This record gives sequence, C-alpha cells and structure tokens, in this order.
Amino acid sequence: MINDLSSIFSENITGMKRSIIRELLKLTQNNEILSFAGGYPSPESFPIKEIQEITVKMLENEAAYAFQYGATEGDLLLRKYLLEMYQQQNFKINLNNLVIVTASQQALDLISKTFINRGDYIICGLPTYLGAIAAFNSYGANMVGIPLDEEGISAKILEEKLLELKKKGVKPKFIYEIPDFQNPTGITMSLQRRKEILALAKQYDILIVEDSPYRELRYTGDHLPTLFELDNTGHVISLFTFSKTLIPGFRIGWVIADENIIDKIVVGKQTTDLCTPPFNQRIVARYLESGYFEPNIKKMVDLYRGQKEAMLNALEEYMPMEIQWTKPDGGLFLFVSCPHYLDTTKLFPRAIEKKVAYVPGSSFYCDNTGLNTMRLNFSFSSIEMNIEGIKRLAEVLKNEI
Repeated sequence: MINDLSSIFSENITGMKRSIIRELLKLTQNNEILSFAGGYPSPESFPIKEIQEITVKMLENEAAYAFQYGATEGDLLLRKYLLEMYQQQNFKINLNNLVIVTASQQALDLISKTFINRGDYIICGLPTYLGAIAAFNSYGANMVGIPLDEEGISAKILEEKLLELKKKGVKPKFIYEIPDFQNPTGITMSLQRRKEILALAKQYDILIVEDSPYRELRYTGDHLPTLFELDNTGHVISLFTFSKTLIPGFRIGWVIADENIIDKIVVGKQTTDLCTPPFNQRIVARYLESGYFEPNIKKMVDLYRGQKEAMLNALEEYMPMEIQWTKPDGGLFLFVSCPHYLDTTKLFPRAIEKKVAYVPGSSFYCDNTGLNTMRLNFSFSSIEMNIEGIKRLAEVLKNEI
C-alpha cells in the first residue's frame, strides 16, 4: 500500500460523502425491521410477465443489437417513443433535445459536470433531494437553500436571495427544483408558483433544473404543466426516469433541454460510461410500443393511493399531537416534523430497536439544519406494514417526548 494514500485523493472524491440512505439500508436488512427509509417502488408494481415476454422476443429477434455498444445519445427507438410522448404534452422539442442517461442520478452528475466549477453557486430547496445535494457537493458547489411553503420554494425569499447575490457579483449557475411531489416533502408546486419561479429565472437569466421522477404517480388532484412546458425558451432542463414508474433496476432516465446543452451532456456522458445499456433500453422501447406503460401506471396509482392513505390515517391515529406531517397528492414520500428539541439522527438507533426505520431529515438540508425532521416512504411496504410501522414509530416518539 502506498504510504500516504490520502494525500493523492482528488478534491472531488474527498468532498464526497457516503449516501446516508444506502448506509441506513444496511441496518434494515433484518426482515423484522419495517423500513420506510428507501425510495423503493413496490415489487407488486413490476410488470414481470410483460417484461419476460418482451425480453424473450427481443433475444430471438434483436440480440445482436441489444448485446452491442450503443449510441451515447441513446436507443433511437426509445428516443422516438419518448419524443412522441412529450410532443403530445406540448413540448416543442426534437430528437436533438433528448438524451438517454443511466437513470436521473447520472443526469444530476452530468449536469454538475457540465455547469459547476468549484465555488460556483446553485439554488435548491430547503429541504431537497439528498442525491442532488451529493452530486452538487462532489463538484464543489456552494448551495443556497430556499425554504419551502405549502406551494413549493418561496418565490419571495428566492427573489431576495437572487438580488442579494447579484449585489455581491454572484450569478448562480441554476435553480434545482422538484415541482411534483417533491422529495423529501411530497409538496407539489402550485401553478402560480411555477410561473413566479420561471419569471425570476428569466429576469435573472438563470437556468432551472427540473427533476421529475414521480410526475405520473398522482393520486389526487389534477396534473399541472411542467416547468419546461410553461417555459419553451430554453431556460429549463428537465430530468425524467423510469426508476419509479417502471423498473428501477433498468436504470433508464433521460434529459430534455436545449440542444446545445444536450450536446455538452453527451460529451460528458461519453467520458463516463460511453452509453446506457442498449439491452435495457430496447426492452423499455418494446414495452412502450406494446402499450403496457399506461395500464401499469394506473395499477401503481391505485396501489400507492391505498398505501399512502393507510400511512396518513395511522399517523393521525397514533402520533402524539406534537408531531406534524405533509399530505402529498402523489409520489412516494411524506415528511414528518417533530418538536425542535428532538434530533431524528440520534433517535434512529431507538427506532431500529423497535424494528422500524426512516431517513433523518437533516440529510436533505444543504445547510445541515432540519435535525427534527424525517422522511417516510409509503410505497414499498404493504398497507398492513405501513400501519404497524407507524405504530412502532409513534411509540418511539411518544417515549422521547
């Protein structure tokens, strides 16, 4: 072993931290532990029979293609299906505006690689997705958190912060947003707030990175237009994935943006993995072609709606009055706020003793606040397990309070 290995590690890798979710999941491998920690879809949602059928046909007819290297931009058939889907949603795009990536986490890394120099500023929600925080942090970004209210990030505070930074001669590289069923809070940005955030981005000439992994998973209310739809001026980069709406193990995502941005992302991806596996991409393309996607989304929505309602009802019945939580219209998560004197990271081992797990909320705050919060996932466990898990968690919190 080299004598002083730590001295030759790069600044990028030294600045990276292990994912707290990945680490916590190691503690929840015991089948007796009811885990609300992961962002896992329910295995009941996986279209196993349909994927098996498609894979057999593909191996019979397209194995030579599927087993070979592919284009960095992605499988052409899959891109055409996605293009048609978004053109029907009023996206003014062509194939040059879309690239397939290895799930949206790679998209976050490529966005960071494309735009962030060490010391650059970016804007994000307070709280926001910890995978995005990790990606931005790994490239040395200074993250400025904007608090959320019931309509999304505060436009008023965002405007104040942008003006403050401008006076200091600082122009943020982009604003990171999860408008639909935000991770971790489950909050959906209102239509008026979307317009306000877009107006500020245009006024200050700043990009918006719109992360949209759960958009199709709405259980109540009406779908709202994406920021990309409302914009159509090139200010928005949109990230999507099949990890939550089809199969996470395929690791298929895509980016839609101005073609000049897509060109740079393609260059960055070539140095990362050359291409997302053609095998997985072609299966997904044939799955879309077969018309299976929408019926399975309906099945998932029906399934998750029941699991969400079961968790919300259990929270109402068993939690002490000092505990508050969000009531999302869709997605996979809700966010719990405890009294300010509780630290959910320190509380986690006691929850494990009661055989229930969650993600401490401070992981989602770029300023390391949020110590009294936690994120709960309701999509992975059954209705019965969601109820039992909340009972156990409520007992932990009652004892601590």
